[in-house]
Amino acid sequence: MVVPALFLVILYSWIWLRFRPTRFVIHPDRLEVHWPLKRRAVPRQQVAEVRVLGRRALLDSTGWTVRIGAGGLWGGFGWLWTRRKGIVEMYISRTDEFVWMERPEGRPLLITPEEPAAFVQAWSGTTR
Repeated sequence: MVVPALFLVILYSWIWLRFRPTRFVIHPDRLEVHWPLKRRAVPRQQVAEVRVLGRRALLDSTGWTVRIGAGGLWGGFGWLWTRRKGIVEMYISRTDEFVWMERPEGRPLLITPEEPAAFVQAWSGTTR
């Protein structure tokens, strides 16, 4: 019983520290995705459009979806296969008020910052 429990603790800790973002930080030239053990930058010039989508609007835009990645108690992160948009990178912690970041040269990003409308406004207001 101890070995399976220890395995689960290690697995959940690894997922929490390596794959679940803790915040999204907007800089004038990039978006930084922060995890407890790493960071990733998405250059502004790689993002063509940023908008807030509700659940219905997301489904209308993407069609049928299948998650390819982790999901459960703390949200979903990894890839989302969509019928209309193909593979989407997702880092979500709830199932409403998503932020869609369209990237013509890469996979779109689907994220759920704490305040989606404020995030989009901040992204739009920072200098390019």
